[in-house]
This record gives sequence, C-alpha cells and structure tokens, in this order.
Amino acid sequence: MTPSDVKATLSFSDGSPSMELPIYKGTIGPEVIDIRKLYGQTGKFTYDPGFLSTASCNSAITYIDGDKGELLYRGYPIEQLAVNCDFLETCHLLLYGELPNSDQKSEFVNRVTHHTMVNEQMHFFLRGFRRDAHPMAVMTGLVGALSAFYHDSTDINNPEHRDIAAIRLIAKMPTLVSMAYKYSVGQPFIYPKNDLSYAGNFMRMMFATPCEDFHVSPVIERALDRIFILHADHEQNASTSTVRLCGSSGTNPFAAIAAGVACLWGPAHGGANEAALNMLEDIQRRGGVEKIGEFITQVKDKNSGIKLMGFGHRVYKNYDPRAKLMRETCHEVLNELGLHNDPLFKLAMALEKIALEDDYFVARKLYPNVDFYSGIVQRAIGIPVSLFTAIFALARTVGWIAQLNEMIADPEYKIGRPRQLFSGAAPRQVKPIGER
Repeated sequence: MTPSDVKATLSFSDGSPSMELPIYKGTIGPEVIDIRKLYGQTGKFTYDPGFLSTASCNSAITYIDGDKGELLYRGYPIEQLAVNCDFLETCHLLLYGELPNSDQKSEFVNRVTHHTMVNEQMHFFLRGFRRDAHPMAVMTGLVGALSAFYHDSTDINNPEHRDIAAIRLIAKMPTLVSMAYKYSVGQPFIYPKNDLSYAGNFMRMMFATPCEDFHVSPVIERALDRIFILHADHEQNASTSTVRLCGSSGTNPFAAIAAGVACLWGPAHGGANEAALNMLEDIQRRGGVEKIGEFITQVKDKNSGIKLMGFGHRVYKNYDPRAKLMRETCHEVLNELGLHNDPLFKLAMALEKIALEDDYFVARKLYPNVDFYSGIVQRAIGIPVSLFTAIFALARTVGWIAQLNEMIADPEYKIGRPRQLFSGAAPRQVKPIGER
C-alpha cells in the first residue's frame, strides 16, 4: 500500500471534532480510506452490511474490475492464463506469485502428483455417510478430517507446514471428490495414476472402473482444466473471506479450507451452476425450447418470483471474462460429444441467444455468467448436477490456501472481529417468575 498525499477529513454535525483519515493507493483499483483509528478517536464504528464498501485486507493475489469485466491473477489477465497455461501452472502462480519456468513446473507437478493418494482410513470415514448424502456435505467432512491424518502440517504459523498443506490440499481434492462420487453410485474407488495430468487423473478417478481401460478425451481434459483455471480464485468473495476469518484464529489449514467448502455450498455462491442446470431442466419439463418465450415473460414480471439463473453477476457489470472463455469451451465440448442436438443443450443455446439479444437483458447487463456455461459443460461430460459445487471447491482450493497463506504471513494480520450496530433491548432487570 502506498499512502496518498491527500487525506480524508471526517466532520460531524453534532459538534464533535473532525479527524483526518489516511488514504492508501493500491497498484490499481479504488483508493481506500484507513478507518482503523476511527473508534479509538471518536467512539464510533462504520456500518457496512455485506462489506460492499469495505476492504477487509491487503492482498496481492487477484484483482477484479467489475465495470471493465477484468480479472487478473497476480497481474495476468485470465484470458491469457486460460489459453496459454494449464491449471497447475496457475496454481504455482497463485501460491508463489510467478508463473513457473519449465524446471519449476516439473518440480511442482511432481510434488502435487506424489501427494494425490489419501490415507486408506478415509475410506472407512466415507462409509459412515449415507450414499444419498449431498456431495458437499460429504466434502465438508472429508476435508476437515484431513487434519486428523496430517499432524505434521497443521501449524499455520510455520511456513513449511503451510507450504506442504497447500500441496496436499491441491493434490488430494480431486481424489476426495471422486471418492465421494464413486461412493454415491456404489462403484469401487479408483486410485490416482501418476502418469496422467491433473485433469486427466481426475476424469479417470471419476469415470473409470476396474472392468476396462479408460481413455481421456484431450478436448474434455482441456475443458475440465479450463474450468479449474477459471474458478481458481476470485478475490475476497464469501468463501475466501470465510477461510481468512477462520484462519485468523490460528486454526489449521485443513479446518480453514473445510470452512470455505461449507460456505461455498450456499446457493448464492458455489451452488449457482447447480441452480442454472436445475432451471434448464425445469424449462425442459415444461415443454423445452417452445416454452422459452413464456419463461422469459415470467422472468421479466417482478411479481412472478421466477429468476433467470446463471445470468448476471454481483461484481461484473459487464460480460464476465470467464464466461467468454467458458462459452468457447462449452461449444467445443458439445461438438466433440455430438450433443448440439441434445434437447437440454439446444434449450441452453436458445436461452443464451435470447439473453444476448433481448433489450431487457442487454440493458440490465444480464449476460450469461461462468456458472451457466460450466454447468452445461460438466453435465455434457457426465458429471451429475449435485457434484458441480464440489468440483468448484476442488478448483477454488488453491485460491483459498494462497489467500490464507498471504494473510498469515502479513505482519498486520489480526484475528477477525467485526463490530455490530446493536438494536436489541436496552439493559433491564430480571423479574421473579411470578411477576413476568
């Protein structure tokens, strides 16, 4: 942070003395007003529900400009990373600040690859869940349980512990997600294979069986890798803020990431792609493409309660840059699998066309978002809708752990302790039970 020569002056109409507040400039983005001394000098707090105007930390990892539709990982545009890099290169960038050279990449890939197995006792833990449990309920338990198996990397204040915990989490998440899936469908677990790519290995663990060899389509492998890249980090969103807040207490990295998984499960956050597919299936049940006009009319009616899921974004007021990339991937996958004539995908493409051309949606900038396209891609690949958010968690793990490590290494970090505007009862006395 660079202090600005300009300061903010806060004045009060009740006669209280005014105070000057420092202003800091980031590398890019809005300036921030430092209010840390506000309470000490004035006895007053700020009030900002949802933290829409509050910077909760100083971070050098990810930058979003919602008005421009810009997303940068460590300064690199997401459009360049998704086209020129693979997911593990992106992980190296987020964790360590720079893209790896070829030697660094080989070493990093080797480390991740050789940590993909999980302790055999995790199988017994998994079998304690009902087979019809939601995968995110299972994942919250499995990720939290990792801290019971890896005591040698649970000291969040030890940089070496943080580093090996990061590698373990990135490496083991695909194994855990695929185990949760295999358990739900009653198939045997498939162990990792070290000669496959990160995405290819995940595909094999998801869809292979002991009965026959499994071959990964390069188009599908690349599509999944791109989904991972596009979801790897997204600044101080709800789950990332949860991981930071949880980690600020000094808890172990596995527990902090489990908290992020639990937060991501919410339908307003990681569950958005699941909601988008459920919406498409609902329209399909009503009559498919022929009923789109009727559905759009209901969406435009504020009193109908019908929402267009997978369109628009709280941060992006322009086309989500991730959605542009995912749109290309979506069409590549549908072509590869010959699914353009599948009724659900025809419906999705028709809805996309309307949303991109209809004045109502264009004026409100309700463009298709990354959840809309990634949900279609995952369904085409054969991933069940209930597993979408777990795959989101798999991809976001690197962002969570990078943000957590950055916070712990920050000399200014303190345990998170938001304030409140209290609106409950004033002090009162307890009366004997006969007088109440």
